[in-house]
This record gives sequence, C-alpha cells and structure tokens, in this order.
Amino acid sequence: MKHRALGRSGLTVPPLCFGCNVFGWTVDETSSFRLLDTVLDQGLTFLDTADVYSRWVPGHSGGESETIIGKWMKARGNRNRVILATKVGMDMGGGNVGLKPDYIARAVEDSLRRLQTDFIDLYQSHKDDETTPQEETLAAYNKLIKAGKVRAIGASNFSAERLQSALDIAKANGLPRYESMQPEYSLAERSSYEGALQRVCEANDVGVITFFSLAAGFLTGKYRSESDFAKSPRGARSIPKYMNPRGMRILAGLDEVAAETRAEPAAVALAWLMAKPSVTAPIASATRPEQVATLVAATELELSKDQVERLDAASA
Repeated sequence: MKHRALGRSGLTVPPLCFGCNVFGWTVDETSSFRLLDTVLDQGLTFLDTADVYSRWVPGHSGGESETIIGKWMKARGNRNRVILATKVGMDMGGGNVGLKPDYIARAVEDSLRRLQTDFIDLYQSHKDDETTPQEETLAAYNKLIKAGKVRAIGASNFSAERLQSALDIAKANGLPRYESMQPEYSLAERSSYEGALQRVCEANDVGVITFFSLAAGFLTGKYRSESDFAKSPRGARSIPKYMNPRGMRILAGLDEVAAETRAEPAAVALAWLMAKPSVTAPIASATRPEQVATLVAATELELSKDQVERLDAASA
C-alpha cells in the first residue's frame, strides 16, 4: 500500500486511517482484537483514537478505546508496526478538559499507560481551547517531543484562523507546529473544510485526516428511509440530517459511480476524499472484519476526473 507524507512530520501513513472510536462501544474487546488483526494484515497501519472514547456510553469514563488498543499491541508485540494517533482536550470529567500545560502533561501519561507504550506517533489537540494561550499549549507539546513521548502533533476541530495563528506562533517561537488537521469532511459535509480551512492547510503543507468520512454511515448507502435508522446505534443519532433532496442526490451519484467501478458506495465515497489533493487520509471505521475489505478496496480505487467532478456536482 503506497504511503503518503503527513504534513512535514516525517511520518508516512497509508491513504486511509482506521478509526477506533467503536472499540469498547459497539465492538467488544474480543471483536476489536479480530478487527485490528484484519486491519493490520491488510496494511492499514494508521490508527486514530482519543482519550475520551467512549465516555458518552453510560457507565464508561473514557479511555476504553485506548485500553483495548494497548492490550492488543501488548498481546501481539506489534507496536513497531503501528502508527498511533490519539487526542487530548475533550471533557473527561472532574475538570479534566482543555489544553493547559499541566493537564496535557497528566493526560499524556494516562494515554501512554492505557496504550501500554512509551510514545505516541501523533498527539492531537481534540478541540480548540481559547482560554489557554497557544504558546503555552505548544510549549507543553515541545516538552513531550523532546522527552520522546510524542513524535508529532496535530489539531482537530480548529477554525482556519486559530490554526493559522498556531502555525504562526510555532514558527515565531521555534515551537513544534501542528502537522495535521482533523476536520469533518465528506461528500455529505463539505462546508466545514472547503474554503478557508482548506486554504490554510494547503498553504502550510498541513496533512489532513478527515473524520465522519462516511457521514456516520450514510454514505454506505444502507440508510435510504427513516425505517433504516434502526440499523445501527449511530443511525438514529446522525442520519436524519442527511435525509433530504441533496442527500438523495449524493446517494444517486454514488450508486452511478459504484456501478461503473464495480465498487461499493462506501469505497467510492472514500476514494472521492483520497482523490482530493489536500487530503492525506480519510478516517473510516468498521465493526466487522468483512467490512475492512471495503476500506482496502477504497485505497485501490482510482476515480476518473469525470467521476470526481460528477460527485462534486451531486454534492454541491
């Protein structure tokens, strides 16, 4: 599988990142191990998680996904084969939230312990914290990089202005810069990335790893009416906003290109993202090993210029 450079970090990653938010939520530990084995066997070595996954589940406190990944890496002895990305900054309860240096210093140790590793390849600010000067946050990350606990840093859920500001501060102060940006971006949701944020990423050579790349499953084509919402726990929560004339137009466009390429709609939707020059790797997940084949197929699917343009038009 051909790898791509992630910003200027020196890390190279597969063209698709496997999202691990389902571990400990809709996928139990045994099934998670099977999924991770399949993913790694297929060359999808880039894993994305966060300390907060899956705190939203009743009875969970966060860290469930990291814990499963850590147990799996220890059992398999394969840490050196994995490019590991996690995040800090979302509310973990008890005032543990944000990007203050003392909190980052504690949170990274918690993540390292759960992941059973000495270092994190990509440590990301999960969301902006406007109450903390960006110089302080970047200086905290600088300490972690110098200590060998983190290889590179990234950001998620930042505005174009705040990302540019962070990049400027890093350059002016000799601090590490955000090498990646994680925005919501898909055929169904284009406005949060396209425009100002995309321009900042392109102008500064910042890698882009997109979340909700399949719009919570809508772009798989399995949700086409309200009666389909019960097909997954995410369905009823996220899909209704896509059930409109534009959403149906997008599915029709996906169906058309899927028929031409003999691929599944999900693979086409991911291949559309991979065809965007500024996107390094869309993040996508699976709950069963057989679904991993669709993700791998997406990395092998090259859409023609005409197909990309038709999908652009369908989702405009």
